[in-house]
Amino acid sequence: MTAWTPASIPDQTGRTIVVTGASSGIGAEAAEVLAGRGANVVLAVRDVARGAAVRDRILKAYPDARLTVARLDVADLASVRTFAAAMAGTLQKIDVLLNNAGLGMQPARAATVDGFERQFGTNHLGHFALTGLLMPLLLKAAAPRVVGISSIAHRTGRIDFADLQHAQKYSGNEAYAQSKLANLLFAFELDRRARAAQAPLVSVAAHPGIAGTGFVTATQMPGFVRAVFGLGVRVVGQDAAHGALPGLYAATMPDVLGGQYWGPDGLMELRGAPALAKVGGNAQDRTVAARLWTVSEDLTGVAYPPLG
Repeated sequence: MTAWTPASIPDQTGRTIVVTGASSGIGAEAAEVLAGRGANVVLAVRDVARGAAVRDRILKAYPDARLTVARLDVADLASVRTFAAAMAGTLQKIDVLLNNAGLGMQPARAATVDGFERQFGTNHLGHFALTGLLMPLLLKAAAPRVVGISSIAHRTGRIDFADLQHAQKYSGNEAYAQSKLANLLFAFELDRRARAAQAPLVSVAAHPGIAGTGFVTATQMPGFVRAVFGLGVRVVGQDAAHGALPGLYAATMPDVLGGQYWGPDGLMELRGAPALAKVGGNAQDRTVAARLWTVSEDLTGVAYPPLG
């Protein structure tokens, strides 16, 4: 699949696509590609000024692009609810929800405004709530699709139900891996529930490999560690534009099936063209996935509507 490029994406005219975390990095790159292919793109961003700058950049490349900038902080459930209500009041449907926003590894434990461990609250719970609240709009589309962005780090993750918020013992690596594993468990469980309900919804996941984005500098790593990590990214990884490709493929291509996981096809999935990625056995545990779903509904207060 090395010949695949964004030019291979089918015409997206008439489709509405919501991209979270679209103010920089992979999200901004994905929004530009989708707008260039004709989609009506909602840039869901925490910083509206930065989102507007991305919108203006896209409009320079594609003057006829249909773009909306809307504030969304997935680390704040009140913001998630406000955003979902705004979308319900302005959109007729959502064809694709690209759950891209994310937080890098945090060496020191911190909490969201709702009291959740910051990585778990941002990377998983916020998107779980958002997807549930936007589900009525998704189900109005003919072939709705939800794409979750995970990471190769999921393979070392474990859902610790006894200390889900890492309040008793904190490790930044473990908390991050847990949040990325949660992304995959959620994506696969959502797809299973859609299939059981015979709904047209397709839920898939993707990962960018190792991509050079603001995601690295947004962590709280010491400066010298960020510098070394950044050098490693440049040597073995890829830029944000290429890191966006697996998610774009998962979001748009007609051969994508529910429950799949897409990533780069190169060595150790660090870089390359979109291809089916390796799923860790921990992400295939249906019992854990079902329990995580129930716990996530309880924590967020968001109960999913019937999918059928």
